[in-house]
Amino acid sequence: MVPRYSRPQMEAIWSPAARFRIWFEIEALAAEAMASIGTIPTDAARIIREKGEPRAAAISDADVAAIDAIERETRHDVIAFLTWMAQGIGPEARFMHQGMTSSDVLDTCLAVQMARAADLLIADLDALLAALKTRAMEHRMTPTVGRSHGIHAEPTTFGLKLAGHYAEFARGRARLVAARAEVATCAISGPVGTFASVDPRVEAFVADRLGLAVEPVSTQVIPRDRHAAFFCALAVVASAIERLATEVRHLQRSEVREAEEFFHPGQKGSSAMPHKRNPVLSENLTGLARLVRGYAVPALENVALWHERDISHSSVERVIAPDATIALDFALMRLTGMMEKLTVYPARMAANLESLGGVVHSQKVLLALTQAGMSREDAYSAVQRAAMATWQALGTPDARNFRDNLLADATVSARLDGPALDAAMDPRRDFAHVDTIFRRVFGEG
Repeated sequence: MVPRYSRPQMEAIWSPAARFRIWFEIEALAAEAMASIGTIPTDAARIIREKGEPRAAAISDADVAAIDAIERETRHDVIAFLTWMAQGIGPEARFMHQGMTSSDVLDTCLAVQMARAADLLIADLDALLAALKTRAMEHRMTPTVGRSHGIHAEPTTFGLKLAGHYAEFARGRARLVAARAEVATCAISGPVGTFASVDPRVEAFVADRLGLAVEPVSTQVIPRDRHAAFFCALAVVASAIERLATEVRHLQRSEVREAEEFFHPGQKGSSAMPHKRNPVLSENLTGLARLVRGYAVPALENVALWHERDISHSSVERVIAPDATIALDFALMRLTGMMEKLTVYPARMAANLESLGGVVHSQKVLLALTQAGMSREDAYSAVQRAAMATWQALGTPDARNFRDNLLADATVSARLDGPALDAAMDPRRDFAHVDTIFRRVFGEG
């Protein structure tokens, strides 16, 4: 991922030095487990740890370059690393990697990295959820118009809009927690996963020390359905990001202007038009969401490997694992800041809500007429006639509001008088159950 969309803590998880440090820890733990069951000498495991740990902990850019140079000759990354480690450990290095295969190291390392990345993403989601809850509570009873197909539907509150997004991200968090548990899996089972050359107790020991679960059947690689589920969980969170970003983009349109991204002092919206205040953050989030979703497809393609293993998944994961987690980490951070500082215009929301002369209350009038004895078909036709008359005359000298057009219809006025219409169209009825919804979402009144 390009530096523009990378944050140091997430980026560090995927650095070559971090990867090599995890590789050493896997090898050292495996050696200690082997020593405990008598597969290798106890002193060998101790020396591997004592000499190798400082070497791995201090891996520099020069060391990474040295390992890469060895790989250019061996054409094998794990062998290159083991060769480099042996230079600092000495003769006892021959007891490293006993009975293991490279996938034992690579797959277990990837599990550690993905679990660590998931932990950061879960923390990111917690921060976003806190911001959304704060803003939802703030605008719990701020009236605004709900829209379906982009057209005015019925009144809602801005707080309810945000509560819906909060609930979606809470579901995304739960999926990510489950995906983390599924992908945090260790495999130290040797060639084709039979444990013919490494004792299963070694795998159990390494898994326990790394905080991983044991893969029940690893063939020679950890099955990639686990990884596919992880990247799909990231993709769903990315889709939730785009849905909220799209809402902000629409609300910021000049004709709507109900909410907008915070415009910083000194910020410029256009190189040509000084008046512009563009939704650049939410547009950026839309683009990042497309990237993260796009990584789910190659992860799904990785599931079908040949027989006990091939490496067609390897090149894919070297790209998508860092890129997807880094991009999502950045996007969640950006969205959190955007929502914390979102500028909301309640007066504009109220004006837009009333801009169609009250037709947003059409369903309430329809129900009142049916309860007053009119058939649903006749009531629908009468209400629609009044609504269309209101709609079509908006902005003209002959314009009348929805209430007046209803009372001018004899079929309506015969059933409902002015006070009855006012009662039916009372906006307080629209928000009678806001508290119920908030309790469902936030667990409080």
